[in-house]
Amino acid sequence: MIRINNVKLQLGFTEADVRSVIKKTLKTDKEFEYIFFKLSLDDRRRNQVKYIASIDVDVPNPEKLLKRLHNNNVMLTNTAQYRFPEPGNVKMTYRPVVIGTGPGGLFAAMYLARAGYRPVVFERGMDVDRRMEHIERFWKGEEGLDPNCNVQFGEGGAGTFSDGKLNTVIKDGSGRRTEVMRTFVEYGAEPSIMYINKPHVGTDVLSGIVRNMREDIKRLGGEVHFDSLFTGYDQITQDEVCVHIKNLSDGSEKEYRTNALVLALGHSSRDTVEMLYKKGVPMEPKPFAMGLRIEHKRADIDVMKYGDDPAYAKLLPAADYKMTHQASNGRAVYSFCMCPGGYVVNASSEHGETCVNGMSYSGRDGENSNSAIVVNVTPEDYGSDHPLAGMKFQRRWEKAAYEAGQGAVPVQLFGDYRRDIPTEKLGGVKPQIKGKYRLTSLKCCLPEYIKDAIIEGVVSFDKRMPGYSSDDAVLSGIEARTSSPVRMIRGDELRCEGTCIYPCGEGAGYAGGITSAAVDGMKVAEAIASRFSNEAITDGTQENING
Repeated sequence: MIRINNVKLQLGFTEADVRSVIKKTLKTDKEFEYIFFKLSLDDRRRNQVKYIASIDVDVPNPEKLLKRLHNNNVMLTNTAQYRFPEPGNVKMTYRPVVIGTGPGGLFAAMYLARAGYRPVVFERGMDVDRRMEHIERFWKGEEGLDPNCNVQFGEGGAGTFSDGKLNTVIKDGSGRRTEVMRTFVEYGAEPSIMYINKPHVGTDVLSGIVRNMREDIKRLGGEVHFDSLFTGYDQITQDEVCVHIKNLSDGSEKEYRTNALVLALGHSSRDTVEMLYKKGVPMEPKPFAMGLRIEHKRADIDVMKYGDDPAYAKLLPAADYKMTHQASNGRAVYSFCMCPGGYVVNASSEHGETCVNGMSYSGRDGENSNSAIVVNVTPEDYGSDHPLAGMKFQRRWEKAAYEAGQGAVPVQLFGDYRRDIPTEKLGGVKPQIKGKYRLTSLKCCLPEYIKDAIIEGVVSFDKRMPGYSSDDAVLSGIEARTSSPVRMIRGDELRCEGTCIYPCGEGAGYAGGITSAAVDGMKVAEAIASRFSNEAITDGTQENING
């Protein structure tokens, strides 16, 4: 197999076009099989948009062909093949317990289940079908906020309500990233996510994928329990803990013993993190980013990025963007979690506090496109060196946002934000917000240094995308859950020293998105499997222990 890099393809290309380019590059008329390794949209020049591809081609005698061609864009493929480790030798008496069904928890549970460890999974929120109905009622104002089942908590985690973005900057020397994509395809994603540069599956499709993964975990001998809150644990020995679970449906409590407790909590389980800190789980503060959502008309963003050729509307997807700026106050300002043709959603998870996120469906065909515009914050900004000071910092500003919106999502036009006057009426951009919103001022919702950096950043982005800083662009807030503000410290074996507790994923501070969290879940599953045997594992319920 050889790989051809830097292949230029015009919009609307066909298979015949691809084969023609390959034949010309390889100087051959013979037939061959090929697959895309990578496909990126090159929109650096407006009205000159094209695709750039890397293509793997199956040819006989590839080394001989390379010598004949002398083309730096043609090379042998060197794709890492993922291998899950063989079981270890330490006896596992009780089944692994996984807390959380976001990507970290699901992938840890899935790979443990495939290896014969029959994990028991607990999720404080609802299964994805009930969860989606529950959240829709909250957005419509038919129900109040449920602190255990919302945009942050429930099957699939926060990523289920984000667009299902799978792009990541992590390297793939182990083949794990490719394995994550392959797994998503196996459970229902489009095969194109294996090679497109910025893969996404959409909230509507991702819900089906996580449902299919859950059913496969169960088919392989695992268990998945919803409405089940992790309330604490007792350490029995270095290799055994007793986990306390509260059934939120009937209030009953159960205990489960395990030799491997995976904590895939997500970045918003503040109550659980506080409990774990009191129990002695080692933690440290970490930086994150905070800011606002900005909305423009999708059609306007498309023209800003692609140009005004009318053919682009039929040939190209809704445009995305990624921009950064170094503010004069030294802060980094950047677009984050951009949602083409998407919605801003009320993503709150605690009473009396408001936060937002962005979400797109698979078609990305909503009226507006939105992105977070965020500014870096560091532990020095938190006002304390306490490990949980970052969570307190988040809460402070989310409470301010709640007060500004009087319980609804606070909204202000960029022109008014810039001039420091409350918004009283909208312009040409109408907010596409899931949940109630209120026109107001966002002045008191963020520290002054973040506000100043956002204004400067948006104005700077206008130089790259003229029209971006228009007065009628819609701001909403606040965006404060970009990543966890705390990291649980783990050792080389991915567990807390002297325990069998395995912090995992974004909530533990080891990931920053769906793909990296899934990869970390796989790493944790590998660490458990490398240590423990998968033979003669028993159920750790109290009833079973007591006979």
